[in-house]
Amino acid sequence: MDNKKINVGILFGGKSAEHEVSLRSAKNVIDAIDKEKYNPVLIGINKEGKWLLNDSSCFLLNSDDPEKIKLNPASDDVVMAPQCSGEIANLSRSDFNKSIDVIFPILHGPFGEDGTVQGLLKLANIPFVGAGVLGSAVGMDKDVMNRLLRDAGLPIAKFIVLNYTDKPDYAKTVEELGLPMFVKPANLGSSVGVSKVHNQEEFDKAVIDAFQYDTKLIIEENINGREIECSVLGNSNPIASLPGEVILKDDFYSYETKYINEDGASIEIPAKLSEDIIKQIQDLAVETFKVLSCEGLARVDFFLQPDNKVVVNEINTIPGFTSISMYPKLWEASGIGYTELIDKLIQLAFERFGREQKLKTSYTDE
Repeated sequence: MDNKKINVGILFGGKSAEHEVSLRSAKNVIDAIDKEKYNPVLIGINKEGKWLLNDSSCFLLNSDDPEKIKLNPASDDVVMAPQCSGEIANLSRSDFNKSIDVIFPILHGPFGEDGTVQGLLKLANIPFVGAGVLGSAVGMDKDVMNRLLRDAGLPIAKFIVLNYTDKPDYAKTVEELGLPMFVKPANLGSSVGVSKVHNQEEFDKAVIDAFQYDTKLIIEENINGREIECSVLGNSNPIASLPGEVILKDDFYSYETKYINEDGASIEIPAKLSEDIIKQIQDLAVETFKVLSCEGLARVDFFLQPDNKVVVNEINTIPGFTSISMYPKLWEASGIGYTELIDKLIQLAFERFGREQKLKTSYTDE
């Protein structure tokens, strides 16, 4: 191996309902990364939370089938300890030595996108791509995210929150939000556990289903409008891509529509919008990114109503990187190709790490 290459730990999989989406995203990053500059080191996390290391040629099984893709269990068990500065310990072999220069987490959902892994990587004292602990946590929790956006004066849908100890009140919920409405786990993405509700029977079923994935639910009013998405890139001075549009054929943008049913939706990149609306969406995307303390990358999703009012739907701090994912496609349409995008994200990780390393960690009078 050329020692001048930067060792990039591709961290993917995870103990989440979005595990398979993460595997597909990782496959595309591994295929596209500049291998003249970077040496990808594959670290897969299985559904039990165990970290596994393997060669890219045999790590993913059924890699071309989105429903059957999975990690190869015949891999080395590895760990990353606090203050390891990138040194990976192998639990399977004592003669092992592997050092990582930077981590590219491609983990969707809890235990990966919610600040947990980001906290571990900060303790390990290693640069990593994407939002830090705070930005990841608030971006994952739709309740906290909505409250921060609301308090910042950004346009969002009406919502209420339901904790697992609360008794659902269908009549009161309809009075506040109207019908139809959406029931969602507060801390999940990729539309896992999300239901569109038209009546009490659907409401009761949706609440039970969503509580399988989280102990807190968010229930939102239905917003009629075009589904617009915009990618954001940067640290202190983020920039926004051209917006794209998701044109639905299914009832809503469900997990199956996003990843399984190729005929459930189509995307239009760039979206057919006026220059004024494009700028409004880009400005709102950057403002949302900053309000939620994000860094590195995020995709911000909007509804564009018939009267041209723009409503922020949510932010995704580790958006999908599959071959059909909007985040890289929007940057490609904006002039930044997949390989260049990966490079920029890694450099942003080093930039933030360098800035943070200059901070004092002890108090003196000097």
